[in-house]
Amino acid sequence: MGHLRMILKPVMLLLVFSSVTAITYNPRDLSENGLLSLFDRWCNHHGKTYTAKQRPLRFQVFKENLFYISEHNSRGNHTFWLGLNAFSDLTSDEFRTQQMGLRGHPPSLKSRRREPKSGLLELYNIPSSLDWRDKDAVTGVKDQGACGDCWAFSATGAIEGINKIVTGSLVSLSEQELCDCDTSYNSGCDGGLMDYAFQWVIVNGGIDTEVDYPYKGVQKACNSKKVNRRVVTIDDYIDVPANNERALLQAVVGQPVSVGISGGERAFQLYSGGIFNGPCSNSLDHAALIVGYGSNNGLDYWIVKNSWGKGWGMNGYAYMVRNRGDPEGICGINTLASYPIKSSPNPPPAPPIPTPVKCDTLRYCPAGSTCCCTLYIFRFCINWGCCRLESAVCCKDQKYCCPPDHPICDSVTGQCLKAVSNMTRVTGLAQMRASIL
Repeated sequence: MGHLRMILKPVMLLLVFSSVTAITYNPRDLSENGLLSLFDRWCNHHGKTYTAKQRPLRFQVFKENLFYISEHNSRGNHTFWLGLNAFSDLTSDEFRTQQMGLRGHPPSLKSRRREPKSGLLELYNIPSSLDWRDKDAVTGVKDQGACGDCWAFSATGAIEGINKIVTGSLVSLSEQELCDCDTSYNSGCDGGLMDYAFQWVIVNGGIDTEVDYPYKGVQKACNSKKVNRRVVTIDDYIDVPANNERALLQAVVGQPVSVGISGGERAFQLYSGGIFNGPCSNSLDHAALIVGYGSNNGLDYWIVKNSWGKGWGMNGYAYMVRNRGDPEGICGINTLASYPIKSSPNPPPAPPIPTPVKCDTLRYCPAGSTCCCTLYIFRFCINWGCCRLESAVCCKDQKYCCPPDHPICDSVTGQCLKAVSNMTRVTGLAQMRASIL
């Protein structure tokens, strides 16, 4: 972990656009034009555009965040540093409204929490460090966009991890399916909980892949066809005892674990690297995924996968301090952790759904049939029919069709004939022609 800077040099270090590009001056020394130029570069990098009415306010918020970053990084007593990212034009309140989606656990959930059986977690030997990314049990960093469904990303990440561990296959799963379809207790972009998501997957009999049910960043109507494509299943889920960091560590040794955190703090919004140690409250409002842990220069940390894209933090990840002595943990990370259980194999792959045959922009025929024109005007087809044979030959009478192995239409005998010797003669094999419907 030598690349992790534990003490920042006492300069106005500002990470701009990435963890590589840096500005080493104090932004308060810049002129207004210099700050505007930096703002324009930032807008360009992140594809941000504003109306004439929006721009002054966004620029003011950007400057305030810029100065906050600079002041934090100038102090040498921090174990983490801040930088500009895609959220640098948002106030803390705006950021919380847009990105936070974990809804606090109500009494009904508390009473249903499934804690592990006595001694279950003690079966694990605890290594000094672990990273499930090294074991190919973590998919790439995803981006929830301006939708508060962090709970869905945390849940799929945990299911992806245990599926890889049990089956040997790493499959990226569909957050959009959870956002659209898991509506009994969860509320899509308006928030939810990972336990409810796990329960939905169990009741549904599985969850679809991200490729088949891709992410849109907004809640839509549940796709009734795709919700029945159950690619990965789980059998149950377990809740880690609250305020028990040892139990959480033991759980992470077994697999990636879903957690709730307080993620709406300004420092976390602009986090860019190092071991995050707050300040932050313990009021949970965001969901993430612990994928490992480690230590650096005597400071222990969790490896946390976020769902704000690769441009946030350390390529989408954060190191969050561990073993700091309080039961609830940094930002409440020890208070609402859970993970899915899987022992059963996944269902066999579903047969492919037949694809309709396209005749033109408006007309389709069923899969396994052939489009045949039944009415031409000036060589343009204005009406299509469907031959019940696949790859058929459409007869010139525009009423019948022949199979591809008997491609010659005999309109006199009402038969389909098989060509022989380059079409110079035909056999008299009689197969009645199919009608064009």
